[in-house]
Amino acid sequence: MIILPAIDLKDGKCVRLLKGDFATVHQVAEDPVAVARQFQQAGASFVHMVDLDGARDGVRKNGEIVRAVCRDSGLKVELGGGIRTMADLEAVFALGVYRGVIGSAAVTDPDFVRAAAARYGDRVAVGIDALDGKVKTAGWVEDSGLDYLQFARQTEALGVWNLIFTDIATDGALAGPSLGRLEALRAAVQCRITASGGVSCDQDLAELAARGMDGAIVGKAFYEGRVDLPRMIALLEQEGR
Repeated sequence: MIILPAIDLKDGKCVRLLKGDFATVHQVAEDPVAVARQFQQAGASFVHMVDLDGARDGVRKNGEIVRAVCRDSGLKVELGGGIRTMADLEAVFALGVYRGVIGSAAVTDPDFVRAAAARYGDRVAVGIDALDGKVKTAGWVEDSGLDYLQFARQTEALGVWNLIFTDIATDGALAGPSLGRLEALRAAVQCRITASGGVSCDQDLAELAARGMDGAIVGKAFYEGRVDLPRMIALLEQEGR
């Protein structure tokens, strides 16, 4: 299982939110590039980045920071937030991003997702963000009404190889991942699944690996020193080889 430590960006700052609530935004580090280098030194191969301005407003504001992380960290950058058209996707790839994460547009524009998956394959992922099993969009403030499992199957049928699932109720709460929903998702689709939200300790990562997750995103638990990132990367990524 690949571990992807996370950097969330808002107004040029490295921040975290609780359950996606922008009212809870707080800065957790001074320099996103320095944080990314820490991840690389811990053995990470990927960093998961979110442009929160883009996710909520559809306008990405943190491109130069993303470019610097791509250029200077030695990591493959997976970026979500505000990728809603093929032009958006091509723009983030031009920054040096390895994988673009399509969120809201996967609900509103499945033709874009199909075209992106056909053109870029593994370099495209779809983020499925759900609350009580229902998919949310626009920075988690709009309810699509779609069941997350049904949506995952539909997305896989479009040719997507990578899904990133976040149970919003667990995000930033340090209360453990939503294992039941993730197990149901693992049973529903064949494509790769990255779990996001709720990781609080090394054991949570081990539990995700044991349930067949292909990746796990670690955010707040890293910044609060609750996860031994070098140890878990060495342990879990080696087991997957």
